[in-house]
Amino acid sequence: MAREIEKKFLLKNDTWRQSIKRSRQFVQGYLIGSTQASVRVRIEGEQAFINIKSATLDVTRDEYEYEIPLTDAREMLESLCDKPLIVKARHDVMFGNKKWEIDEFQGKNVGLLVAEIELDSVDEVFDMPEWAGQEVSDDARYYNVCLVKHPYTTWDK
Repeated sequence: MAREIEKKFLLKNDTWRQSIKRSRQFVQGYLIGSTQASVRVRIEGEQAFINIKSATLDVTRDEYEYEIPLTDAREMLESLCDKPLIVKARHDVMFGNKKWEIDEFQGKNVGLLVAEIELDSVDEVFDMPEWAGQEVSDDARYYNVCLVKHPYTTWDK
C-alpha cells in the first residue's frame, strides 16, 4: 500500500520565490470526493494521471497513482469531473534537505498559496523556512477536493 505523509502550511511572504527550482502547471478535477476517498484526474504538461487517496483528515493517507492516456484525462476533466476544475502552478523549492511544493492557485481559487512538504515518517524533524506560516494540515478547507465545492474566492477571510 502506498502512503503519503504530508504537511501543509500557509505562506507568510514571497521570499520563497527566489529559490524556485522548477515550476509546472496542473489542471485537475475530481470524479469522486466522498467520506471514504477522493478520485482525482490530473494533467501535468503532456502527462496525465488518475489518483485515489483516502479521505482521512490527517498528515498520513493512503494514496495510489497511475498514468493514463492524455486524451482520456481531457475527456474525464471535461465531462465527468465536478466543476470548477483546480488550476494551479506548482513550484518546487528546496529548503534544508527537503523539497517543498508550493501551490499557487488560479481560477476560482486565485490568491491561495499553500506549501506542502512530504515526510518519511510522521515524527520526522525538518527545517522550517522563515516563509512558512500557519500549519493547515488538519483544516479540510485547504484540501484540493474541498476547494472544488468551496473555492477560496468564496471564503470569508
